[in-house]
Amino acid sequence: MRTIGIFGGSGFVGMHIASQLREQEKEVIIFSRHPRQGQHGISYAQWDPSNKTIDTAAVAKLDAVISLAGSGVVDKRWSKAYKQEILDSRVMSTHFLHEQLVQHAPGCKAFVAASATGYYGPDRAARGPFKEGDEPFHDFLADVCRQWEEASAAGADRYRTSIIRIGIVLGNEGGAYPQFAGPQRFGVMPILGSGKQVVSWIHVDDLAALFIRAVTDETWRGAYNGVAPSPVMHVTIMKTIASVKGGIKIPVPVPGFALRIGLGESAIEVLKSCTVSAQHVLQSAFNFRFKDIRDAVMDLEKKS
Repeated sequence: MRTIGIFGGSGFVGMHIASQLREQEKEVIIFSRHPRQGQHGISYAQWDPSNKTIDTAAVAKLDAVISLAGSGVVDKRWSKAYKQEILDSRVMSTHFLHEQLVQHAPGCKAFVAASATGYYGPDRAARGPFKEGDEPFHDFLADVCRQWEEASAAGADRYRTSIIRIGIVLGNEGGAYPQFAGPQRFGVMPILGSGKQVVSWIHVDDLAALFIRAVTDETWRGAYNGVAPSPVMHVTIMKTIASVKGGIKIPVPVPGFALRIGLGESAIEVLKSCTVSAQHVLQSAFNFRFKDIRDAVMDLEKKS
């Protein structure tokens, strides 16, 4: 596969994927509402699924697709209108993308789509880590993930399809890590809720490599959990960051009720415990660079 399109690829995960693809000498086209000047083998093309517009000439070049599109789950409070935007930006845009690939990209052979570990909901008593064959939970985010995955799988009869259920992504340019690490520069270590909630995390470099493996390995089909093999409690992440940074860090509890006041309904995603298995990925001979949270934090702090 020579030319790979990344839809919704201008975010920090998409840029890490694009960079690793270029290291493998792949041609990359990032599809965005606001395309910019390309460089170093990465070009940009316009697409706006809400207005049903796309650069069909760029689509025609694609051998494979990585779909990351979707409004941020915790970027805003979950009003009725924003909930609809979260859903539509995933489901409607995916259906539009399939329509365009069918019409304009007859050479497309693989479709890899993002989903989220929110599919599983919170941990339940007396059960092990969530695996890919488990049923989805029944709350807002789980319902979004289910519909998103159903939309992604709609093209499975035309091109090989894989879905990556992404956990909490740790990277310097976005996601959760800047919020975890930022206050610690000032000697403050916020502990969200009880701190005992399990976080199924993944280093952004491993996540990028996982998407690339899914798009290039013809044996990969179906759902895969995009998490490291060693989920840990939130407080463990915070203490690990403090230890690597060094110096005095004062723990500051942030009670659940305060988060619910500040974030509204979406606070449940910050406070819930979700333990997710990476066994299926490991059995697929994928090698994580960062299996341990301390190794991940040390790498991120070195690059910060």
